[in-house]
Amino acid sequence: MSLAIVHSRAALGVAAPRVSVEVHVGGGLPALSIIGLPAAAVRESGDRVRAVLQGRNLGWPAGRIIVHLGPAELPKHGGRFDLAIALGILAAIGELPRPCLAGVEFFGELALDGRLRPVTGAFPAVMAALAAGQHVVLPEGNVPEGRLALAAAPAGSTVYAADDIRSVLAHLKGRATLATLAPADPRVADVADGPDLADVRGHVMPCRALEIAAAGGHNLLFTGPPGTGKSMLAQRLPALLPPLSRASALEVAAVHSVAGLPVSAERFLCRPFRAPHHTASAVALVGGGSPPRPGEVSLAHEGVLFLDELPEYPRRVLEVLREPLENGAITIVRAARRAQFPARCQLIAAMNPCPCGYHGDPTGRCRCTPDQVDRYRARLSGPLLDRIDLHVEVARVNLAHAPPAASSAEVAARVATARARQVERQGRANAWLDVSGLRRHARADDDALRLLARATEWFRLSGRAQARLLKVARTIADLAADGRVTHTHLGEALALRAVETVGGTAGARVLNSPAATAPDPLADE
Repeated sequence: MSLAIVHSRAALGVAAPRVSVEVHVGGGLPALSIIGLPAAAVRESGDRVRAVLQGRNLGWPAGRIIVHLGPAELPKHGGRFDLAIALGILAAIGELPRPCLAGVEFFGELALDGRLRPVTGAFPAVMAALAAGQHVVLPEGNVPEGRLALAAAPAGSTVYAADDIRSVLAHLKGRATLATLAPADPRVADVADGPDLADVRGHVMPCRALEIAAAGGHNLLFTGPPGTGKSMLAQRLPALLPPLSRASALEVAAVHSVAGLPVSAERFLCRPFRAPHHTASAVALVGGGSPPRPGEVSLAHEGVLFLDELPEYPRRVLEVLREPLENGAITIVRAARRAQFPARCQLIAAMNPCPCGYHGDPTGRCRCTPDQVDRYRARLSGPLLDRIDLHVEVARVNLAHAPPAASSAEVAARVATARARQVERQGRANAWLDVSGLRRHARADDDALRLLARATEWFRLSGRAQARLLKVARTIADLAADGRVTHTHLGEALALRAVETVGGTAGARVLNSPAATAPDPLADE
């Protein structure tokens, strides 16, 4: 009877709990059993490992083999345990010194010829292993993730890259040395490589709204006829956003790694931009499946989620966005497991005013009936619209006489300055201020509070909408380098939301209405 233990890590959302691969070889008829809640791909590891060890003449015991993946209550998925199981078997039969397995964690799926294939979710697994003081052996296909993990790891951490099982065995036996990875140098891609805001002509108000949204991390909805530039504007938002912080970049890389997306040093500090098609399902947007995988709202974490043709999405699909837009996270609960993914993204949406797209056009091109227009707009629920801070109309312009907007670099500089003020003052963007933070950092003067009271009565604003108006006004004040929210800042915030309910002239009517008592806008939050 012989026992060997090798360590690896499982995937549970963006977490990577440690797994002990315990291999017991005893007497009895030849057989291999894998226990410890293995999924189908893990149970198949036994066949892959047997084929590799026997086919490469590395050794295979004649007795009964039991492989326990502990802890037993943690579900195990994928082929990431292949290498650890193979090494455990070889150590259990004496083909490999057991002390050489101490202090090292192994990841890799085995091909039948002994090569190591990359695994999904390697980045959070390597990060967790290095944080625990372990060394790591990775397939060469996961080298970019290993190098990025090293850049944030404690001093003295080591990650080795291997192309097949023979090179791993030679390293462990001291006959050769695996390649040691060097930490990556994370960089920000040049914004000049992407679309520039200067390509937009004539849209003064939409460009201003885009700058405010970028500065405060606010959600934004563009409404207008086809071809007016709604998508063009949205695609230029990422170039206006400041680079990710190191902590945020690590979260983004972990989500992308778990989803099987590439993680590279060249775009490590760049904010993600996701634009799913309107046929996407609810699971595709917020995540799910077995094992739970991140959806688009998590893949856009700390970046932009762009939903074009918003009313074309099924209403039940859009409704699942309400919680992550408010909380910045999504928790997926299944019978046997629970996984949480970060989802602190910025929603940018675009829609036509009616099914044909020309409602309100002065040329009278729209042929939609009032019932058709109402049904089209009713696809968007009030609670969802309530979570969108800016509602901006994008009208047609005469490009021959329209001046260009400011360049992305120029606007990005103003955005970076405003965002730096927010981080220094409160540690986060204005859009993610909670009620207590809003009370401390977005105090408004008496004139602004009176305007908010009139707007609340006129538009019948909810408590959430009032708080979001104050957040937008706080961002406008940051762009103007003002320490306090004034009547002017709140008036602009109101003008950029008035399209939602009454129309573009409503803001002026509220401004000219009689003064009202100024209640505390956060009293019912």
